[in-house]
Amino acid sequence: MTPLAWLAAVALSIGIALVWSWIGERRPSLDARLAPYVRPADGRDWMSHTAPKGVPARLLAPVIRDFARVLERWGSSAADVRARLERSGAGVTLEQFRAQQVAWAAVGLGIGFVVATTLRLGRNAPLIALLILVGLCAVTGALARDGWLTHAARKRTERIIAELPAIADLLALAVTAGEGARAALERVSTTTSGALSEELGRALAQARSGEPLSRALLDMAARSGAAPLRRFVDGVVAALDLGTPLAGVLRAQAHDARVAGREQLMERGGKREILMLIPVVFLILPVTIIFAIYPGLIAIRLSG
Repeated sequence: MTPLAWLAAVALSIGIALVWSWIGERRPSLDARLAPYVRPADGRDWMSHTAPKGVPARLLAPVIRDFARVLERWGSSAADVRARLERSGAGVTLEQFRAQQVAWAAVGLGIGFVVATTLRLGRNAPLIALLILVGLCAVTGALARDGWLTHAARKRTERIIAELPAIADLLALAVTAGEGARAALERVSTTTSGALSEELGRALAQARSGEPLSRALLDMAARSGAAPLRRFVDGVVAALDLGTPLAGVLRAQAHDARVAGREQLMERGGKREILMLIPVVFLILPVTIIFAIYPGLIAIRLSG
């Protein structure tokens, strides 16, 4: 067998062993079953206090930790990542996100290795260039996971902004019917679905644990990163603190949210109009000019 065939056989054997180990580890352990009910005093997840199970996990854990430190130093900061994780509602801790970044970088490294091997065997490309290509693929994988988190956080914030007027109207109806602020929030969060309903449920759970309702709502607004929701919560908190009628405040906030959403749609439509000029100017207009001028040029050539 050639050296390349031996290398492919070894890589295939390692891959099969890792997949087999992963299948065996999918069975939930005692730590995994206790994790939702036990939380250490330092606030970290229970699973972060336990040693990794399985030989591959124990071998790769130090590598993942070292690579996570590199990402922490040269990539996004821990505070920024935590904020985006909260806005995205992924339910993933910082350590899990760093591990996912390492996994995406490993996938990019593998793709880069395959491409580099193909270029080396097919076109005898320079080794330095291939090493740079492999490194760029690994970095691209890590950056792609970070960009996907940013995209998920932005999309969830947009969903919260879109759901805000309807939620505000439902809260106004519940308050007008005679329910208190907390009861109205409970009713709306349990009878509706969506990103904002999930955030309301988290805020109410925080309030049930002893936190003041106004403080829980302010934390929800800060966690979501949506400016209309922050203005809405500020108005509701001011009405609760000052004792003003809450129904009128909720209706006014719903109207303001609809106006803000309409303005955002108009702004987005204006940007789309500008983007549509690119195919019109660079694709449609040249083809139209060619179809208008070409027959005349042919006629002039034939007559000459």
